[in-house]
Amino acid sequence: MTSSSTEVAGPATRRIPARRRLAAAVAAVVIVGAGLALRSVAVGEVAKYGGDALYTLLLFALVLVAAPRTAPAKAAAVALAVSWGVELLQLTDVPAHLARRSTAARLVLGTTFNAPDLFWYAVGAAVGWAVVRRA
Repeated sequence: MTSSSTEVAGPATRRIPARRRLAAAVAAVVIVGAGLALRSVAVGEVAKYGGDALYTLLLFALVLVAAPRTAPAKAAAVALAVSWGVELLQLTDVPAHLARRSTAARLVLGTTFNAPDLFWYAVGAAVGWAVVRRA
């Protein structure tokens, strides 16, 4: 019998997504902790832009939790697209309106557009891609 890409995966192959999902979930918890720690010890631009990069890095990890077979470049692209989408949404009054009603909305959506955030989101996506690609 010849090998084909349609063969049923063996137990070792099925464990790879489970391991990747677990690693991504642990990473997400660590990233949240890093974000909280950063906000408690840093101020100004370090806290703001570091938080931006961590926001996208968290989204990257969550993509891999939800879809562990996703290629690192695709996970980074999805995380970056969501981050940029949320930032661009801040050009409207929707996030500010929601933030007045919900702390969670304020934390997730922000309230004010800031163009440099777009760069720092890309940094977070690039870090996620580089770490997973090397693993």
